Amino acid sequence: MKRILSLVFAAVLSLSAMAASDGNKAGTFEAGKGTFLLNGEPFVVKAAELHYPRIPREYWQHRLKSVKALGMNTVCLYVFWNYHERQEGVFTWEGQADVAEFCRQAQAEGLWVIVRPGPYVCAEWEMGGLPWWLLKKDDIRLREDDPYFLERVRIFEEEVGKQLKDLTIQNGGPIIMVQVENEYGSYGENKPYVSQIRDIVRASGFDKVQLFQCDWASNFERNGLDDLTWTMNFGTGANIDEQFRRLKQLRPDSPLMCSEYWSGWFDKWGARHETRPAEAMCAGIDEMLSKGISFSLYMTHGGTSFGRWAGANSPGFAPDVTSYDYDAPINERGETTPKYFQLRDVMAKYHKGKLPKVPAMPAKVVGFDEVTLTEYAPLDRAIGDQIHVSEQPVNMEKLDMGWGTMIYSCELPALPEGGELTNYEPRDFAVVYIDGERIGTVDRVKGENSLKLPAVKKGAKMVIVVEAMGRINFGRAINDRKGWVGKAEITARDGKMKAVYTPMEWQNMTIADDYEVAVNAFKSTKKIDAGAGKALCSRGEGYYRGTFRVKKVGDTYLDVSTWSKGQVWINGVAIGRYWNIGPQQTLYVPGCWLKKGDNEIIVMDVLGPEAAKVKGVVEHELNRLGGSTLTRTDRCPDMSKATKVVDTQLKAGNGWQTLKFDGTVTGQYIAIEMLDVHNAADNRAAIAEIYMQDASGNRISREPWKGVWASSEDVIGGNNSIEKTFDLQESTYWRSEATKQFPHTIIIDLGKSQQLTAIELLPRAEAGAPEAVKTVRVRVF
Repeated sequence: MKRILSLVFAAVLSLSAMAASDGNKAGTFEAGKGTFLLNGEPFVVKAAELHYPRIPREYWQHRLKSVKALGMNTVCLYVFWNYHERQEGVFTWEGQADVAEFCRQAQAEGLWVIVRPGPYVCAEWEMGGLPWWLLKKDDIRLREDDPYFLERVRIFEEEVGKQLKDLTIQNGGPIIMVQVENEYGSYGENKPYVSQIRDIVRASGFDKVQLFQCDWASNFERNGLDDLTWTMNFGTGANIDEQFRRLKQLRPDSPLMCSEYWSGWFDKWGARHETRPAEAMCAGIDEMLSKGISFSLYMTHGGTSFGRWAGANSPGFAPDVTSYDYDAPINERGETTPKYFQLRDVMAKYHKGKLPKVPAMPAKVVGFDEVTLTEYAPLDRAIGDQIHVSEQPVNMEKLDMGWGTMIYSCELPALPEGGELTNYEPRDFAVVYIDGERIGTVDRVKGENSLKLPAVKKGAKMVIVVEAMGRINFGRAINDRKGWVGKAEITARDGKMKAVYTPMEWQNMTIADDYEVAVNAFKSTKKIDAGAGKALCSRGEGYYRGTFRVKKVGDTYLDVSTWSKGQVWINGVAIGRYWNIGPQQTLYVPGCWLKKGDNEIIVMDVLGPEAAKVKGVVEHELNRLGGSTLTRTDRCPDMSKATKVVDTQLKAGNGWQTLKFDGTVTGQYIAIEMLDVHNAADNRAAIAEIYMQDASGNRISREPWKGVWASSEDVIGGNNSIEKTFDLQESTYWRSEATKQFPHTIIIDLGKSQQLTAIELLPRAEAGAPEAVKTVRVRVF
């Protein structure tokens, strides 16, 4: 009955929102001289970014009321292509995917809407919002003028138009702005492509609404189109005047807007929970409002990347956790935080009249008693009906699967002294078995691409289970196929002989991560041949099912700390991924997806749990690592043959600086030694980004880069490791520990030996560039 009443209530809200939309008169919104104009009057956009798929539909209204009570006048949202077109040509716009209804509810709360339909959105979302099935085409060129890609973009944007074009302000709706592409300067320079996306968006029904494009202050000129409004993206603590300096030079009469002002940051598996100080965030918004600068707070409420939707960062492979809390003013569960109320005090200064009342939470947080999941199905019970046989392993997209786990098997030659699986990049986490016994794992996060094998007899069966995580959502590596990528080679010795074996017959099997597949695993009698008559469940890998009892329905946090690695479904809903390396150790479960009494839970674990138990707790754990904190302070490479290429002083202040070498130097490693800084209260030094230039003066690719050594890196007080210097994010940075004395040195592996002619360095983006390096020595070896 409660579920029926909820549906009726939602329907009433939908009808009332539609009535509010129909009753509004057509209006105008445009970029005027030095300001935006709403119906001809100056208007400062105060937008809250929040994403409808990351919020249970039943809670949409509450979150919208919360941002209204914060003093916001607009909401900003992405439209996620892959969420709406999960199979090519099949679109979903109902239920949780009903973006039009979300916009109508925003209008009912008196909020305007900014729509960002991509096609690429980033957002720490699976493949940056691009559909996996694009990767079925071997030669696809994503985010370029590839005919097939652009045709699919056109079809998608037309579908977006069908949903939203009648909701623009010109039609009496709430949509005042629509974005073209997203931060393209961080991907490349291609104005013709961006122009084509602009034309597609316009032709989809957004020909009268204000169009804009966003980028960073350092790269927005690369792709800026003359007929679009330009906005900047930057984070908490940034030097705001510096961020807009170049834009004001080029377009002195343009309204200024920070289209993404980052309130916090996203978390990745194996690193500490990211936070940003409330005081710095509030100070930046206060400054912008005092100067009449519009903004969108990314995120005001982050929510949750439920199910399979969390993406991964690059260079390297850094998968994002399920929580998208983002250290936002409204936390993952929708609660207002101290950061919210500090910001509300600032917003009240620029609000006419009294701010609306902060809404009560729609559900309380409750726990439930620990239960043991007693039903068990080995992993191979879930394999698909088709077994694909090939000479080489194939990726999952080739087998028409978007998300899930691949199983590969082959027979081995005799390896009297053992061998090594080599030249193999798992996408993304592999568990290797021989004759049913687990041999080890290969983890893409760690950059692993090989595994030692024991001595075996001819005909031994090797089985490799590859679990895919979220596809990379940022940078050139978004072309991120899953399953087996690379050669299938085994290097072995036999006495004094060394041989490389290439198995030429592989079985390729799929396990989709759908709920129905998980349920059917408990009914199945399938069993793959794991060799020597053994099953593929040496340590309890597989599916577990049980029920937990809820006495009173409310939100809860599922404690998964006794499990290893996998994902969870509750009452048929995909809750998200977990991994015992942390920092996230609990999963948010909305009360609207629970019921009083018994609730079904299924857990899929690719390694096997320590204990097959779950419980509901009332405190969210987002900052407990399951292993030792990463440190590289005891593994310094030999630099005896290094060539010193720079020994100089850097200028003070913000912005990129390029240091030219005296000629061309060849090497694979760069060592940056810092002797002092311009301004710091302690011994800290910091670098935000690094690029190296080749013999032609072009930036070399940073995709293969790895941080190999640091005399000091602050991974205890924050995630300020070496990788922050080449993570494609100008607002993050490497930072030394306060307790360590100068000099500080970091060493980066460029992936291969290359010709180098210069290094580019970027200090922190905050005003005055705190902890900016002064005296620097650079060596190449």
